[in-house]
Amino acid sequence: MSGGTVILKKGEGRALKAGGLWIYDNEIREINGDFKNGDLVQVQDFDGYGLGRGFLNTCSKIRVRMMTRNPGQEIDRAFLNTRVRAAWEYRKRTVDTDSCRVIFGEADFLPGLVVDKFSQVLVVQSLALGIDGLKGMILEELCKVLEEDGIQIQGMYERSDAKVRRLEGMEPWKGFLGQPFDPQVEIRENKVRYLVDVAQGQKTGFFLDQKYNRLAVQSLCRDARVLDCFTHTGSFALNAGVAGAREVLGVDASELGVEQARKNAKLNGLEERVQFLCADVFDLLPRLEQEGEQYDVVILDPPAFTKSQSSVKNAIKGYREINRRGMRLVRPGGYLATCSCSHFMTDELFTQTLRQAAGQAHRRLRLVERRAQAPDHPVLWAAENSYYLKFYIFQVCEEL
Repeated sequence: MSGGTVILKKGEGRALKAGGLWIYDNEIREINGDFKNGDLVQVQDFDGYGLGRGFLNTCSKIRVRMMTRNPGQEIDRAFLNTRVRAAWEYRKRTVDTDSCRVIFGEADFLPGLVVDKFSQVLVVQSLALGIDGLKGMILEELCKVLEEDGIQIQGMYERSDAKVRRLEGMEPWKGFLGQPFDPQVEIRENKVRYLVDVAQGQKTGFFLDQKYNRLAVQSLCRDARVLDCFTHTGSFALNAGVAGAREVLGVDASELGVEQARKNAKLNGLEERVQFLCADVFDLLPRLEQEGEQYDVVILDPPAFTKSQSSVKNAIKGYREINRRGMRLVRPGGYLATCSCSHFMTDELFTQTLRQAAGQAHRRLRLVERRAQAPDHPVLWAAENSYYLKFYIFQVCEEL
């Protein structure tokens, strides 16, 4: 076992030693030996104690992504099969596996790699140089493991088109892995049918992390008038429709998303009760308020308003604005479902922002439920970035 050796500074590597998988550039004292970016290297503490092996990339501020705590462990096909098998066995125990996230990067100890399963199609996102070199072998082992349970993968598509790849010295890329197939893939979730566009949809094509949050909202929507903001391809709106809502309006700024949402409504026979509008939510909410509209349920599922610590203040303003407006559109005694999918918008910041919004809207909130991402997006307790989705359901009451 040859290659480079990364030696930490004295007193550094605290997150790693607590169970994390990342080593940052400012934690390293020196790098010895022959290596190239993407190679597996030995990691040692300042005193030479072996901490394990990981992928090195001097282009990235995340210099090393750990693969194992065992300095003598070979990262071979058998090792990768063990990692993949553990990830799949976990999903089988915790979620509906018809469509789910099978591999969630660091939280499954395969740093930088995401694999979503949509029925019999796999969508892959590779965001780190080191794991990119093992991607083919990992997918081969995953297909073998799935086949053992009678699941024949019919096609694979790569969605490594995120800009973050450039931070690893890689160009964004997307395309078929193997034989081409129809990228419009039908899935079923919570008794709702969807066409997922794995080639053109956002990220991997569909947001699986909200699966059980969508289900939680269903019980509130029977005979209700529902407003679903940032609807994407209509998932919350369609769950409301399936649950028996009498009228649903889903809103999104993406014409592509709205077009897909309308197809999904038709697929479920809901096009009469579930309507979609292409509009900017920030413009629409004050207009609806001015028109005196009231809803039994308002759902706010915005994209991440911040992807860095430096933009958190502006993000707070955005979250406060949509929640204040959303609360005013809920009839007294109705319900608000609201969330943030940004890791940098911490629990503390988000709850503080919601309190401020409620004060400005002159509404009182009663907590119905507090939730997070679905279990197929597991939170690795020592990897803070793996916990990102905060989801709240409130009853909205007037200040009397």
